[in-house]
Amino acid sequence: MSIKSINPTNGSQIKTYTELGFEETVQKIERANTAWESWKKSTRDTRNALLISMADVLRKRSQELAVLMATEMGKPVTQGLDEVEKCARCCEYYAENAEKHLSDRIIETEASKSYVTFQPMGVVLAVMPWNFPFWQVFRFLVPALAAGNCGVLKHASNVPGCALAIEEIVRQAGFPDDVFLTLLVGSDKVSKIIEHPLIKAVTLTGSTKAGIQVATKAGSVLKKTVLELGGSDAYVVLADADLELAAESCVNSRLINGGQSCIAGKRFIIEKTVIEEFIKLFFQKMKAKRMGDPLDAATEVGPQARADLRDELHGQVEKSIEKGAVCILGGEVPPGNNAFYPPTMLINVKSGMPAYDEELFGPVASIIEAEDEADAIRIANDSIFGLGSAVFTQDIAKGERIAATELQAGSSYVNHRVASDPRLPFGGIKTSGYGRELSDFGIHEFVNVKTVYIK
Repeated sequence: MSIKSINPTNGSQIKTYTELGFEETVQKIERANTAWESWKKSTRDTRNALLISMADVLRKRSQELAVLMATEMGKPVTQGLDEVEKCARCCEYYAENAEKHLSDRIIETEASKSYVTFQPMGVVLAVMPWNFPFWQVFRFLVPALAAGNCGVLKHASNVPGCALAIEEIVRQAGFPDDVFLTLLVGSDKVSKIIEHPLIKAVTLTGSTKAGIQVATKAGSVLKKTVLELGGSDAYVVLADADLELAAESCVNSRLINGGQSCIAGKRFIIEKTVIEEFIKLFFQKMKAKRMGDPLDAATEVGPQARADLRDELHGQVEKSIEKGAVCILGGEVPPGNNAFYPPTMLINVKSGMPAYDEELFGPVASIIEAEDEADAIRIANDSIFGLGSAVFTQDIAKGERIAATELQAGSSYVNHRVASDPRLPFGGIKTSGYGRELSDFGIHEFVNVKTVYIK
């Protein structure tokens, strides 16, 4: 079997890779476990120095890696440079903070000494998507290595070059051999990999369907999982919002990475007294975004990652229109052998339409009218998803209350688009998954939180 890398800008084949057989896959898992036996004993100073070295490697190779992302999955090269820099900052964050996050915690009891210590678990399997082919991996990998774990990666099959580049980066940074290895295998191998006794835990970023499959298999063999799944983030724009700021933030959120982001704003819920003005501003800003070759620094929206995904998105748009949504921008598949889809804007979106009920993983904005603040919050929470959310209002106290206590999501932002940050925990609720990545919460997901009691 082979894995093919296809350029979504023009449909050309970049390279063909040979898929690993299962025996070779097992050998890699065993090598990673052997590496872990030594890596778990490494000093904090050693780990920190290697993380700093990895940040340096990332920055030195940033242009090359951004071009690789552009050619394999269509990310505009300027956004690829930002992604690489974010990975480097993640390395630096854990180099600076892992010792504090993993320090023993003394707990006073009747013992002469009792405390909690955080010990590495072993080899963690990461099943990762194509949309942020470096960042999604690094936000798992960096805290895992900082905690003394090792990792194996089953990356999305359309970004094999990125997957192998990550393995090279770890090696080039000076980490010991085999602490992190890429497994070039298809999705059909994941279940058997999870079953392997040397795999101690699994982290997955992907669709809700994929998360359920991985969680079911991991549960059957009692292995911990962290799942970061789909999202249909609601951005609530209240009547007292700064509409210029809100429209700018909403458009930028919707179009990041060609709209292919789990935490992109997707449902924009606007109080009816300001919806006409908001639609006007949103339309102008969406229309101004430049779609084109992701290798061109002026491009703001590249192609979708694959033509089949673009076609699936277009089908959701067409079904929404059939049910009464009105398309006022975009909504047409460009000609040619490519995966482009233009910035698209749907108004009159209501419950029962794909644009309301489903995740639209591409540059399509759903504009939904709300009667008032209470109705807007009701609509925002009327979703199976719960990854991110935002509220726009000039009443900061009200915005904080809504964000903290009323919007049902793993994160809520006030007057700002949702974004992941190494310093803050990241993850969802409902069908958007469970567990947390990043910050101290993320590094504690894959450690043995171990009680030590001394009489």
